[in-house]
Amino acid sequence: MMQNRENYIEVLCEVNGAPVNLFVSPDRTVVDVLRNELALTGTKQGCDDGNCGACTILVDGKAVKSCSMLIGQIRNKKVITIEGVCDGENLHPVQQAFVDRWAIQCGFCSPSMILTAIAILNENPNANEDDIREGLHGNLCRCTGYVKIVEAIEVARDQINAGGAN
Repeated sequence: MMQNRENYIEVLCEVNGAPVNLFVSPDRTVVDVLRNELALTGTKQGCDDGNCGACTILVDGKAVKSCSMLIGQIRNKKVITIEGVCDGENLHPVQQAFVDRWAIQCGFCSPSMILTAIAILNENPNANEDDIREGLHGNLCRCTGYVKIVEAIEVARDQINAGGAN
């Protein structure tokens, strides 16, 4: 069944560094459009009410839960998903630290944890363990217990502060 397109809205934004022009129903969530229109499936769809954090993306550098955002809320914004974090073949220091510290188990929460970690370190380049744990609040991981995730973020912080950032 064809939807009535007369009620669609135009949303111009930037996704992973590329300009995007969307023409979609205004009642769609950002996670839905990212996954189903832009094929950016690294952004996971979990609880659909903002509690698990699996859908976390960066909007203008801030970690946000994309299941709780309507598509119009990213108009004229810069969106980064996990697909836009690495620089070609070079992993972002946070991604590399997650690999090196074995902070990835099943992988479902990894994209959101990595993006949240990037936002934490962008906001506070000297984040300590308590800052990191507080920043991760709202991102659920049922596999790791967070120890390796926090360690990975600390390693990435140290590498970034030593000049090893992408």
